[in-house]
Amino acid sequence: MTVNRPVPAYATTHAPALPAQRTGRTRAAAGPAPAPVVRDLRERSGRGPRALLFGPRDLVVVTGLPGGGKSTLMRRAADGVRIDSQDARDRFAARLPRRLPYALYRPLVRLAHYAALRRALRTGAPVVVHDCGTRTWVRSWLARAARRRGGALHLLLLDVTPDAALRGQRRRGRGVSRHAFARHRRSAARLLRAVEGGEVPAGCGSAVLLDRAAAAALHRIGFTGEDADGTR
Repeated sequence: MTVNRPVPAYATTHAPALPAQRTGRTRAAAGPAPAPVVRDLRERSGRGPRALLFGPRDLVVVTGLPGGGKSTLMRRAADGVRIDSQDARDRFAARLPRRLPYALYRPLVRLAHYAALRRALRTGAPVVVHDCGTRTWVRSWLARAARRRGGALHLLLLDVTPDAALRGQRRRGRGVSRHAFARHRRSAARLLRAVEGGEVPAGCGSAVLLDRAAAAALHRIGFTGEDADGTR
């Protein structure tokens, strides 16, 4: 009988990226950048990889519906610097009166989140970022930052149903407004359809599709100096 076992790790990068200080002429001589990769790890009953490995200069964005498990996955598995807007919200919530509506201090949370992200990018360290996917300018910013450091931007898309995401919001005791959730649903659905069709957002080197089981099987979102193409 054949036993299906989880794959130990996927290396999601291509060949090593050129150092950021090389000239445009050197880059042109090296040839065009490799085509983006899409890996669909859904519906594998947890038999997907236990780790996703990226290059030492890469940036990773974890995206999906609010309540879909992004923060949980990042806390459990992410190496490198972890930038999660939920952390900024929790810090403000711990200092402010409980009855104060989140909408009143949300601009401050966003400002603190993007300031922390900017500081993390300036260190040159690998970064894993929580993003709900509604702000394409954030991915554009991260793609430019990845190119400047000689790395690539990678997208991890958690594909969960709206009902499952709403249950996740109720479990953590924090939700988003009906209007905001509808906006997130539309944005996430567009992104999912594009990636399923092989269209990776501009500036991304790869996109990985995960469902709940595939995300639960991941023990590490890591960064390594050994870049490879394919399954490891």
